[in-house]
Amino acid sequence: MTTPFVPADLDQWLAAHQQDALDELFAFLRIPSVSARSEHAGDCRAAAQWLADRLTHAGFTASIMDTPGHPVVLGEWRGAGPDAPTLLVYGHYDVQPAEPLELWTSPAFAPEIRDGRIYARGSVDDKGQLYLHVKALEAHLAVRGTLPVNVIVLAEGEEEVGSEHLEAFLEEHRERLRCDGVVISDSTMFAPGVPSILSSLRGLAYVQIDVRGASSDLHSGMYGGAVVNPAMALARILSTLHDEHGRVAIAGFYDAVQAWPDAVRAQMRTLPFDEEHFRAETGAPALGGETGYTVLERLWTRPTCEVNGLLSGYTGEGAKTVLPAVAMAKVSCRLVPDQDPKAVERLIAEHVARVTPPGVTATVTALHGGRPWRAELGGPLHDAGVVALEAAFGTTPVITGEGGSIPVVGDFERILGAPVLLMGFGLPGENAHAPDEWIAVENFRQGMRAAATLFDAYARG
Repeated sequence: MTTPFVPADLDQWLAAHQQDALDELFAFLRIPSVSARSEHAGDCRAAAQWLADRLTHAGFTASIMDTPGHPVVLGEWRGAGPDAPTLLVYGHYDVQPAEPLELWTSPAFAPEIRDGRIYARGSVDDKGQLYLHVKALEAHLAVRGTLPVNVIVLAEGEEEVGSEHLEAFLEEHRERLRCDGVVISDSTMFAPGVPSILSSLRGLAYVQIDVRGASSDLHSGMYGGAVVNPAMALARILSTLHDEHGRVAIAGFYDAVQAWPDAVRAQMRTLPFDEEHFRAETGAPALGGETGYTVLERLWTRPTCEVNGLLSGYTGEGAKTVLPAVAMAKVSCRLVPDQDPKAVERLIAEHVARVTPPGVTATVTALHGGRPWRAELGGPLHDAGVVALEAAFGTTPVITGEGGSIPVVGDFERILGAPVLLMGFGLPGENAHAPDEWIAVENFRQGMRAAATLFDAYARG
């Protein structure tokens, strides 16, 4: 079988307009569209307007649609006709806060290319990955005056704050957004030169545990040994979350976990993954986790329960001998199919109630949740993604998983009834959410080529 190739007419246009694409992306990246900060609300709207203008320039009908939060940008091209299939491209124009600013080599919103990388907040998450699709679509319309399928581009401005209003938006506009597949580029490749299709995402159940003892802090000499210390009680509670083999020890936690096919686990073990290199990157003295699984299996296929934050007592300089009145922990569980975040929140609360020692009270408050997702590999959209990535990168893509969560993926499948293709162009270590975020210039270029090819490959079936 011959290696697929990027259509020559589209490839030539993209090559001729590569600098234009970079200049336009830089303009996009200069807009500080930080969704988490109210003072940047105007910047979020400015980013939405900028994107709508570029979609209009490309040949789409573009709208800025208000939500109770930041607006949604909706671009539509339906020139293929009512009988042709429709693909929806999703991305987000909002970005994480840039702090700590002093750790950036160059300013977060002043994009700069160094060593083949575009450094800026949003370069990989997700402005760069979203905009490469816009340029791919523009290539089709500029060269051919048409697309082989109908296309919807949906870009939200609240992904970095939990996509609070997107589910309601999808429900309200379900018929207008009806499509045959959803394409998302907001993830990473397995390694440089190794294109990837993401087949799974872990879900999330995030809770806060508050332990209260006395009505106020107490002198540790006058009361220590006679009053239960909430900090010690919380430590005991947290120590019961795992057994000696690294398994979560919450009753019923694994009941809904679906086993991964042996063939998929075997494929994971063939990936060029160096556990020692991974350990060295983290700076940890050793790796840990659930016994009996490789690092990739722990990250992609197994659920977890982790402490994300602790607060209690006096933590300032010097000594202050008190028994704290309260102690708090933030705890997150990454979930795999078919675990339900609401059910896991209930199991955590029941577990905490069982193990809380006398002398204190403990409450569990659910803060955030999202369902896990696993793709059905195969089908027209998946197959088109394989063709497109192989055409652009010259090698067959690998199937990977992701330890994090993108809750909107499940919303698209549930509300629109369409399969989702996760075809990312980031790389490990690109510092998404951290200082010096970057995307490789080469991946931005190859991503445009892959995205342009995808629509042809899907139309051919």
